[in-house]
Amino acid sequence: MKKKVFSLLLAGALAVGALTGCGEVEQTSDQAEAPVTESPVTEAPAAETPATDSGDKKITVGATPVPHAEILDNVVKEVLAEEGWELEVVVFQDYVLPNTSLEAGELDANYFQTLGYMNQQNADAGLHLAAVAGVHIEPMGIYSQKYTALADLPDGASIGIPNDPDNGARAVDLLVQKGLLVSNGGFGTDAGVTEDTLSKDTAANPHGYVITPLEAANLPLSLPDLDAAAINGNYALEAELPAKYPALDIEEFDDETSIKRTNFLVVKDGNQNSEKIQALVNALKSDKVKAYIDETYKGAVITSFIDPQ
Repeated sequence: MKKKVFSLLLAGALAVGALTGCGEVEQTSDQAEAPVTESPVTEAPAAETPATDSGDKKITVGATPVPHAEILDNVVKEVLAEEGWELEVVVFQDYVLPNTSLEAGELDANYFQTLGYMNQQNADAGLHLAAVAGVHIEPMGIYSQKYTALADLPDGASIGIPNDPDNGARAVDLLVQKGLLVSNGGFGTDAGVTEDTLSKDTAANPHGYVITPLEAANLPLSLPDLDAAAINGNYALEAELPAKYPALDIEEFDDETSIKRTNFLVVKDGNQNSEKIQALVNALKSDKVKAYIDETYKGAVITSFIDPQ
């Protein structure tokens, strides 16, 4: 099946947080509006009313390239074919069109976003979307080209973190979680605490690590100049870090953070129980998908087969 590729030129900026993952994705207030489709938006039927597929055996899903479209094309398509379904994957390079296209009925589902982003889009853009199944998390990992274990990091080592507030705080929490820092020292909650003050805080940072903020997307490129860096899963994958320099350690999740960081399959509200969506959910949550994710992404993507809360 020939893959369609859509791109959207935005006048504003898209801010990417935790996710959308493709990890967790957030939209800035000055972002340009998506083009208005000529198809009128009608009120979605009640969620408990199953949609009728009328014998249609083709499922069209919008996704961003890595890892979402890869998972769909490389394993889900085959699983669905065994059950008599045809899967068409439409690849988007942005985070707006997959939702507006779903709202307009041009897609059966999309797969790229967290619950937080979906809920924000429903509220801000007046969409009627619903999550039906969690699939995966792209955990932040600690990577290094110089060391092969966290214990090998010397006192005073330079550790890169993303320079945006959400991912920066997430990275510092990861350093605390893995014992490199004793506490976050108020970073992310106290406006007076910066990377520089955290680097000099001997109580929170007894090893004197130099916390170095950089653009999240540039951290893989800067890794040779750092002793280590906390890098979002999608950027680590794009740089092929899991294959070249496997993470020294990755985030661990409790129930609350699992829900927050999971990427979900999303449909227009009312279609949750349709035959094709249930077939798609079963394929995405199959053992073959789990094995593919484990073998392909080596910890940069982990399965999170959970239901939306």
